[in-house]
Amino acid sequence: MWPRVDGMRGLELGTPGELRASLNALVLDGRKTATTGLLAEYVEETEGMEFPGERLALLGDDGRRVATIEITGVETVPFRDVTWEHAAAEGEGDRSLEEWRAGHRRFWEDIGTPVDEGTPLVCLRFRVVERP
Repeated sequence: MWPRVDGMRGLELGTPGELRASLNALVLDGRKTATTGLLAEYVEETEGMEFPGERLALLGDDGRRVATIEITGVETVPFRDVTWEHAAAEGEGDRSLEEWRAGHRRFWEDIGTPVDEGTPLVCLRFRVVERP
């Protein structure tokens, strides 16, 4: 089960440390308005998918809320069908869809969950609605 903070489900981007701090900073700067996760993680954690209008606590490494985000869109697609529009909205500096795919493949392989073209992903769009 994912963490709950201030009555909301928590969203932890990336992995703890430098990566999470960097991704959270992109969200707070308004450059990151999307993220992508593995559908298998929802099943493993017995979590339902987010829905438009749901508010989540964006968490730092210490488990504290760094912002509240509101989900504006949710789509489940195979890895091969992620669009450039979604990849660009992740705001991580990728210059092409191929670069985004390579980086995300590397990330998931590094944490022990390699993906292939058919791996189901959850693509979230969001906006910051509150900063504590």
